[in-house]
Amino acid sequence: MYRYDVYDHRLVADRTTQFRDQVRRYLAGELGEEEFKQLRLRNGVYLQRHAYMLRVAVPYGLLNARQLRMLAAIARDFDRGYGHLSTRQNVQFNWPRLADIPDILDRLASVEMHAIQTSGNLVRNITSDHLAGVAPDEIEDPRPWCELLRQWSTLHPEFSWLPRKFKIAVIGAKSDRSAIHFHDIGLRIVHHSSGERGFQVLVGGGLGRTPVIGKLLREFLPARELLSYIEAVLRVYNLAGRRDNPQKARIKILVNTLGLDAFRTRVEAEWLATRGPALEVDEHEIATLRGFFAPPAYDSRSAIDPEFPARVAADPAFERWYVHNTLAHKVDGYRIVVVPLKTRGRAPGDIWASQLEALAGLAERYTFGEVRTTHEQNLVLADVAQRDLEALWRGLDGQGLAHPNAGTVTDMICCPGLDFCALANAGSINVARAVQERFERLDRLYDIGEVKLKVSGCMNACGHHHVGHIGILGVDKHGAEWYQFTLGGSADDDAALGQRLGAAVEKARVAEVVEQLLDVYLALREPSERFIDTYRRVGIAPFRERIHGIDTPTQDHCRPLAACA
Repeated sequence: MYRYDVYDHRLVADRTTQFRDQVRRYLAGELGEEEFKQLRLRNGVYLQRHAYMLRVAVPYGLLNARQLRMLAAIARDFDRGYGHLSTRQNVQFNWPRLADIPDILDRLASVEMHAIQTSGNLVRNITSDHLAGVAPDEIEDPRPWCELLRQWSTLHPEFSWLPRKFKIAVIGAKSDRSAIHFHDIGLRIVHHSSGERGFQVLVGGGLGRTPVIGKLLREFLPARELLSYIEAVLRVYNLAGRRDNPQKARIKILVNTLGLDAFRTRVEAEWLATRGPALEVDEHEIATLRGFFAPPAYDSRSAIDPEFPARVAADPAFERWYVHNTLAHKVDGYRIVVVPLKTRGRAPGDIWASQLEALAGLAERYTFGEVRTTHEQNLVLADVAQRDLEALWRGLDGQGLAHPNAGTVTDMICCPGLDFCALANAGSINVARAVQERFERLDRLYDIGEVKLKVSGCMNACGHHHVGHIGILGVDKHGAEWYQFTLGGSADDDAALGQRLGAAVEKARVAEVVEQLLDVYLALREPSERFIDTYRRVGIAPFRERIHGIDTPTQDHCRPLAACA
């Protein structure tokens, strides 16, 4: 993984020193609330319902064991003993004291971490495929390009005060595991028919109160032109994007207002007028970055355990974990291990300090010392030898991190909701717990199969409810918490926005409605169909009939969506 050079160390140290003085001035009354708000947001500090929250950047989802131990120490020393994984692969602390945050940033800097640009109207943390470098369907590892974009965008003077936040995701595989269709810019590495490497460029995707599937801006962009072209897109957006209304300020609104062709014309004109050697990606530079992500020292011969099939067959619990929580690796003898942070009693994405420390040790022992975060609020150990899988499973199980539910209905995405967020209309965590309790039996989960359940506490859609196979949105209805359902969404290559099921239901019925929806699916599915497949074949009518007794939407008198904070 990437290692800081002297410039990185200096930049992060200087930024922490600046923020320490800004906090001091604010606490002394020398800075007003609005002045300080802009400063704290650019250092990842939010003010939530009950306390400040610090969002720590995890560029393209990579963490080493030393960083895991530091996150554990911060959780124990400055928070309430745990951290939380966000859907942008970052780590959040929900309870730090403002006066302590500069000390936290100093500790993060000591392990080459920071919180710069995890908030604010600028280019946010660059995300990527959590299986980068190990996926069998990969064309090229996208992480060197992610790092290039990270370095280019960090404190970029022209793009530090954009109309709204700006999110970029990069993938290099045939399958989209990073939701590139729902980013301001989505990039996919492709190879031209001539053999030249480049990028397919999507623009204007996003969720929130105006969900939009990204549009194809360029079928092929030569790799050397990546920075100049992204600058052209951002410059057009920066100059033409709306600043009078935050709800209309994202690039998706600009693209939809102008139309894709007119937007493309502006970008291409800007690009042709400004491109040049200064921003052309130097092959030597990208080769240097590739060196930071070179494959580890795999040894297929020693990784394979001849007795492994017998070990799996001898222990049903180990077999369940192996089947559901491990994935194929591009190198023979190795597996990818998914560590779901979705068990009964746990808020999805939460992880205790003791678990972070244990993971650090397991990663050093069994997987080259690296752990990855995913946009689905889980962790991944990417390079585990077959011979070590059973020992790793036992180590994870001892920490409560081996629940074999990856990809099932209980492996859901869930925002913090009303428990933490000042913008939320309804709770999310308690809804997630109700679903977890209703679907505890593993044999039932496995019979249901893959279901992507996603829960948001408001229309800002931090829980990605629009693109869930089953999406749940909390709304305010006469001062009470109610929940709207959508069906048929997808953040994968077959990107789709969910269709609204009908009127909202009260909180006490949410888990019951999930069960009823799955009962309809089980009754109608054909062999090998997932929930999303059956839904696409039969449509929403049988699901709506089961829940509402009708085959057309009903009027819902919830708080208007446009009014949601």
